[in-house]
Amino acid sequence: MQLTVESIKKSLSRVQDPDIKRDLVSLGMIQGIHIEGKKVSFKVVLTTPACPLKEVIKNNCIEALEEDYGTDWEWDIFMTSQVTTVRDAAPILPEVKNIVAIASGKGGVGKSTTSVNLAVALAQLGAKVGLIDADISGPSIPTMFNVEGEQPAVKKIGEKNVIIPITQYGVKMMSIGFLTPTDSAVVWRGPMASSALRQFISDVEWGELDYLLIDLPPGTSDIHLTMVQTVPVTGAVIVTTPQKVALADANKGLSMFRQPQINVPVLGVVENMAYFTPEELPENKYYLFGKEGGRKLAEKYQVPFLGEIPIVQSIRESGDTGYPAVLKNGLTKDAYMQLAEEVARQIAIRNASVAKTEVVEIKA
Repeated sequence: MQLTVESIKKSLSRVQDPDIKRDLVSLGMIQGIHIEGKKVSFKVVLTTPACPLKEVIKNNCIEALEEDYGTDWEWDIFMTSQVTTVRDAAPILPEVKNIVAIASGKGGVGKSTTSVNLAVALAQLGAKVGLIDADISGPSIPTMFNVEGEQPAVKKIGEKNVIIPITQYGVKMMSIGFLTPTDSAVVWRGPMASSALRQFISDVEWGELDYLLIDLPPGTSDIHLTMVQTVPVTGAVIVTTPQKVALADANKGLSMFRQPQINVPVLGVVENMAYFTPEELPENKYYLFGKEGGRKLAEKYQVPFLGEIPIVQSIRESGDTGYPAVLKNGLTKDAYMQLAEEVARQIAIRNASVAKTEVVEIKA
């Protein structure tokens, strides 16, 4: 077979993205094919920098090309990425590709810890990431990022004052904790808290982001409705622990996003505090709160199970010191990096297979 740009595309059209189940050529993932002598170079543009299957895809491309043209050619394949989106020309947050809600049915399941480490892990993998602390009455993001006491700058764009988010560990963030004294309680009625969230979304200079995570308060409240009424949400991640009471509340949180009038895709379930592992016995697992509750919840609703996060002392210490556990080598870093890869993967699958989410209109 004669080797040309078109023939190379034809060969590579037999290679599928393992997640999306469509070929790389029709997905627009093959770009910049160049033939020079016996060397062929091209780019494979993955749907996320966190893609765990990049080597599999690269090897599949080489196999398809060698099957058609033999082994005399040098294949120079550059693996790069461009995060997918279904938010074309969005009026609010126009440069943000994906908005991801992090939710739980009840408090104390480690939702904010999960949000923080997921955000940092995605940034470590090369994505542009933002994080909104939507828990107005109990903000914890400033402490967990070691930026307590910092205040965001404000600049004027035209007639509008715009807030500049605080950046730490490669993540842009906004929290009511930056705007109120550290020791003061934020005692606001629902409409005031909802107004604050709207400001965090529309009055902050987020710029270009691959993922904007919104760390929601526990339960199902005004804040949740405000979010889905303000912006189209790409998908929701549900955080739970294995015990029965947490799973019962996680059921409600998951069901809320699936209500017909809200209709936000659920990207999957994360089981936090899945098991305890002592530092001196890293191979031992003690299931203090039950076993595989999160996995069973995911199976019940036929949504992906995104992974297990263990209970390790260093996670608690990291939250207190403001240095996220995912930045330290070890068991917890591995767990959070795998979670980030899986969340990014599910977002790419969702964007390729599900229609874009619409802003919710709920009439009283």
